[in-house]
Amino acid sequence: MPSQSTNPAADPEPSDQAGMAQAAAASSPQPHSPHSRPQPLPALEQPDLSTVPIRSLLKRQAITLPPTATVLQTAQLMRDQRVSSVLLVEADRLVGVVTDRDLRNRALAAGLDPQTPVSQIATADPMTVDIDAPAFEALLLMTRHNIHHVPVLDGSAAQPQLRGMLTASDLTAQHSTSAVYLVSEIHKQADAAGLAAVAGRVKAMQWQLTAAGATAHSTGHIVTAVTDAITRRLVVLAQASIGPAPIPWAWVAAGSQARMEQTAKSDQDNCMVLDDSFDASAHGAYFEALARFVNDGLDACGYIYCPGEMMAMTPQWRQPQRQWREYFRRWTAEPEPKALMLTCVFFDLRLIEGHAPLLADLRRDVLASTRSNRLFLSHMVGNALGHRPPLSMFGGLSTVKHGQLRDTIDFKHSGIVPIVDLARIYALAGGHEVVNTRERLMVAASSQEISEQGAHDLRDALEFLGTLRIRHQTAQMQAGAAADNYLSLSTLSNFERSQLKDAFGVVQTLQSVLSQRYR
Repeated sequence: MPSQSTNPAADPEPSDQAGMAQAAAASSPQPHSPHSRPQPLPALEQPDLSTVPIRSLLKRQAITLPPTATVLQTAQLMRDQRVSSVLLVEADRLVGVVTDRDLRNRALAAGLDPQTPVSQIATADPMTVDIDAPAFEALLLMTRHNIHHVPVLDGSAAQPQLRGMLTASDLTAQHSTSAVYLVSEIHKQADAAGLAAVAGRVKAMQWQLTAAGATAHSTGHIVTAVTDAITRRLVVLAQASIGPAPIPWAWVAAGSQARMEQTAKSDQDNCMVLDDSFDASAHGAYFEALARFVNDGLDACGYIYCPGEMMAMTPQWRQPQRQWREYFRRWTAEPEPKALMLTCVFFDLRLIEGHAPLLADLRRDVLASTRSNRLFLSHMVGNALGHRPPLSMFGGLSTVKHGQLRDTIDFKHSGIVPIVDLARIYALAGGHEVVNTRERLMVAASSQEISEQGAHDLRDALEFLGTLRIRHQTAQMQAGAAADNYLSLSTLSNFERSQLKDAFGVVQTLQSVLSQRYR
């Protein structure tokens, strides 16, 4: 059986279970005063995909065939059952999936004999979802991998049972699946200009997710999945122009993209880890061209250049693995202010494209050096305390006092960043590999870096602050204004203001606990 392809250039319209899509961005709208009340979102009767179970979306039993069935028999069954896919089952075990695209691209267009076993055009060992998982998980899987059919299993039994097939059309009825089609469009673009045009729809996608009641956690994952797709597509286009890489390499996301916490307003933080066989004279020009193509493309798509130049096109952040090891060794052994600032970006890393072991090996060594390293962690805590929740001495909300942003709160740096910093310290102290902030808090509680109650409170605070921030940005974009992180208290109800003080109080308390621990 053919393996799942990950090269979009090799298969212009890949199997629905093959290929990771890429590309996109956004235009720059007009500035918006933080004091103007955003226009309300329209009321849409749409369920929250983070709570709707996949079970409720299945419309029929799975249509199956043995892998020995012929291409002709498969096409006839799909015609008779009026379905766009068939699952291949052998000895009660799912072994493959065949879609109408497979029949068109891998059989008919390739001139295969209709009596060819269908297993030859199927995607083996397809990705699956559990029947009791939220529909959000299926949406995210489709978005990340540019697929439109996902088999559904019931994992409650000792042997998982095949229950059906979930399609993008099933999710379309929920009105918040534009991410699936956006990634599909990204995959089809032949140049950066095309990607930029498609990327302009990211804002509409975030609006749709907000209107559907998606959580901040879910929205962050989906928006980031689109960014990942854009990045990968830019890599494909770059290599189509300059050729394949001469040595192994890895394109790595940092910051909010690495944590899967992006919104429609994001700059870019990224780097490249190169194989230790890297020779600047022989390979330098190639990787400089690759990095510049991707960074320029992301900027054209609306992911603006990092103000601190923490991007792969900056030579300092495009280095062989041995140099990255030295960076991290120095940052942990000599945690001066600039090093601590850099750790807040480069301790949050996730592979986007390339040779996975280059990052995996590096992360494993780094976490081994930070775990229980009290001197380094105490410096990290001190640095994190530079971001304090905006509470006054008497527990009231403290806003910006002067200038155009007067009476607003910076929800990113005063609200969300302090929680991100806390979760990062817990992860480094425990040697945990997870990068997403919510997942870090869950793992930290299980390893007793923080109490269960403290982790629960921080997760709730993060979700509340993230939801207000996304709602604020979405309303700004809906009004044709530039999204920002400055939220005016006049846009909140008294109840929301009370919750906001409670959320900031949770962060302030846990900052104090960590400060005492690492004093």
